Amino acid sequence: MRILLSALLCLPLLLFSQTTAKVIGITDGDTITVLLDGNIQKKLRLAEVDCPENRQPFGKNAKKFTSDQVFARQIMFTETNKDRYGRSVAKVYYDNGKYLSAEIIKAGYGWWYYSYSKNSDLGKMQELAKNKKRGLWQDKKAVSPWDFRKVQRENAKKKRLQKQLEQQAQKVKDQDFGKDKTMSRPENPIQIKGQK
Repeated sequence: MRILLSALLCLPLLLFSQTTAKVIGITDGDTITVLLDGNIQKKLRLAEVDCPENRQPFGKNAKKFTSDQVFARQIMFTETNKDRYGRSVAKVYYDNGKYLSAEIIKAGYGWWYYSYSKNSDLGKMQELAKNKKRGLWQDKKAVSPWDFRKVQRENAKKKRLQKQLEQQAQKVKDQDFGKDKTMSRPENPIQIKGQK
């Protein structure tokens, strides 16, 4: 019981302590992979920023920006949460304290993820980047990643429904064809000469 209590008391310290690691992979503008001590890889979803998906306009630019900032470099990060995919959400710092999420937003390669952040300074940085038409803000019709993902989910759902309808229609067609085959058979098969 004491061990469990001690572990529970230390959990916040472990969650919010800074960890040093080397960045070994960039999945997209807001997701990196780091190498921890003991050759352990860990995927980190950057806190407070949401970058365009790779399939969106400026998605590849956001990935390149993040790569230029931290790939193959030592960073420090603080885990703040887990996302629905099980990735650690983290605040990532580099170059003597630069906050990676803020740098991405200032450069115009990501949105302030206000649904998951209380840091209104990031909103001001986004507004400044937007006014100066930096990065993705050059596109007057820029679509936020959360809206893009929502449309993708809706389209995928429509495709699944369409496929289900097509499969059901095919089943009905197959069943009707089976009934037609049965009905078209002659009552008495043709007899071969000499057989009764």
